[in-house]
Amino acid sequence: MKQDSTRNTAYTVDCEDYVHVVKFNPFDSGDACSLIAYGGNNYVVVGTCKFQEEDAEVEGIQYKTLRTFHHGIRVDAIAWSPETRLDALPPQIRFCTAASDRKLRLFTSDLQDKNEFKTFDGHSDYINDLVFAPKDGQEVASVSDDHTCRVWDLEGNEKAHFVLRSPGMSVCWHPEEAFKLMVAEKNGTIRFYDLITQQAILSLESEQMPLMSADWCLKNTLKIGAVAGSDWLIWDITRSSYPQEKRPVHVDRARLFRWSRVNENLFATTGYPGKTTTQLLVHHLGHPQPILSGTAAVGSGLTWHRTLPLCAVGGDHKIFFWVTEM
Repeated sequence: MKQDSTRNTAYTVDCEDYVHVVKFNPFDSGDACSLIAYGGNNYVVVGTCKFQEEDAEVEGIQYKTLRTFHHGIRVDAIAWSPETRLDALPPQIRFCTAASDRKLRLFTSDLQDKNEFKTFDGHSDYINDLVFAPKDGQEVASVSDDHTCRVWDLEGNEKAHFVLRSPGMSVCWHPEEAFKLMVAEKNGTIRFYDLITQQAILSLESEQMPLMSADWCLKNTLKIGAVAGSDWLIWDITRSSYPQEKRPVHVDRARLFRWSRVNENLFATTGYPGKTTTQLLVHHLGHPQPILSGTAAVGSGLTWHRTLPLCAVGGDHKIFFWVTEM
């Protein structure tokens, strides 16, 4: 676990398998370390990370695996529950996965004897994204190639069902307003739904296809970002339903868009996994060019640290971490 001298990967963690998806816990778990989960071909690993950027006593990165959860099938997406606490007695780990068999799985563990999981059935095609309700963690929303967004309770009962006009690619929950959900569709439309009335309340248009990924900026919830075609696009939802800024970034089409959790002008995008490498670009809205460019061997997944300007991408038997300046 070394720090590379190039501006490329700051740190790497070795994994036992190909990493399909990687996700920092976006919620405070009551511990000085950050929780991270990554999914392979048939398991999910939950571990903790601490970086020298946050603790002078750490050299580079300090990584520890807490538990490996047998999954039995390829993991395609992971969402953390805000109910995850490392400072509780006993601790509680809770997360949900989407898998290639079109099912969601809710895992709950105390890292000792209690390890439970429930399966949620309902989607008829590939699930692209999922998210927990950020306030109480009592619901999960998921979007799928079956042209639906579904909201589930923790028993796996469907609480809401929105019919989309194309595959659902991304779903985000408003951090403060618990009844607002954002759903991004492959056809370039991003809609906001009111979960109380179960109606669409606002929509944005990218005018570009395919829209592969969108994200809600938590530092400024008027900002939405996405990648469509080979461009990134940014909206201010008070100004127009069309993007205010856009720029071509990935020659071979863009794949993922994620806002930093610490700076409303900082975001990252990835290109499609190519034959050899995936490109990661970190952008700042004040700069015309990307402020960091990295590559990962067939990388997948993209996630930002909760309190540091640091992002991670999964790859072949590795997780790659990049640190950027604010």
